[in-house]
Amino acid sequence: MTQRAGFIALIGEPNAGKSTLLNRMVGAKVSIVTHKVQTTRARIRGVAIEGESQLVFVDTPGLFRPRRRLDRAMVAAAWGGAADADVIVLLIEAHRGITEGVERILESLDEVATGRKVALAINKIDRVKSEVLLGLTEKMNARFAFAETFMISAERGHGVEDLRKWLAGEVPEGPWLYPEDQIADLPMRMIAAEITREKLTLRLHQELPYQLTVETENWEERKDGSARIDQMIYVARDGHKGIILGKKGETIKAVSKAAREELEEFLGRKVHLFLQVKVRPGWLEEAERYSEMGLEFKDGNA
Repeated sequence: MTQRAGFIALIGEPNAGKSTLLNRMVGAKVSIVTHKVQTTRARIRGVAIEGESQLVFVDTPGLFRPRRRLDRAMVAAAWGGAADADVIVLLIEAHRGITEGVERILESLDEVATGRKVALAINKIDRVKSEVLLGLTEKMNARFAFAETFMISAERGHGVEDLRKWLAGEVPEGPWLYPEDQIADLPMRMIAAEITREKLTLRLHQELPYQLTVETENWEERKDGSARIDQMIYVARDGHKGIILGKKGETIKAVSKAAREELEEFLGRKVHLFLQVKVRPGWLEEAERYSEMGLEFKDGNA
């Protein structure tokens, strides 16, 4: 059989289920085996093998209407990921249908998708009735010439295998792009920072959506096989620091425990995790922070 390999961009609104689908496709929480320094946090690549095909998934930031510099950088990274891909998968939520955000994505797809196939994946199908799904499928396909439409539940795995098999036949012929045992190319420091950021988001809900970032400042391999990881949580205001610390430090302790446990499971060894919170009023306007996140810093309103 002929080997195939290619890049697949997963695009959609925030919370459409792109990361869940990526992890389901790869069969693990997206991880890393190389330690080379790259700044690709904005485009997490997960690698899956389907038959003789290697599928390299690009999990882009959610597409939304940009209001601030950070928003613009994230949206630019998302469309950049789509423009660089061999195949694009647009993920929408069944129960939300064609939202204003989906409308904007459809308007941009014609330009970005030139010369490449785009599949539609309708996610969270267990939340609606079949006639609603059929109506949504018809409306979406009337708006854009999708190569295929898939009904999936990324969380439960329904329909994901069909999508993966289709993608395996669509990526270009050619040698594999990564060693077989590698399932992502994101630096370990960034994966660790993302895990902590995820725990903060879960704990704080909507209180600080884009007002914080996490950076791994130090990673020390110890003689006993464990790792010491020091991370800094940057926030924009003093009030935010208090929210993250919580009453008597309860919030940051809970976040640290949850992040450490996941890191230990992920790495298969003991981890000593130390978190600090620093107020940097202008971090949303600092080029260095964007570089750390793998995003492009643009001057003014560019």
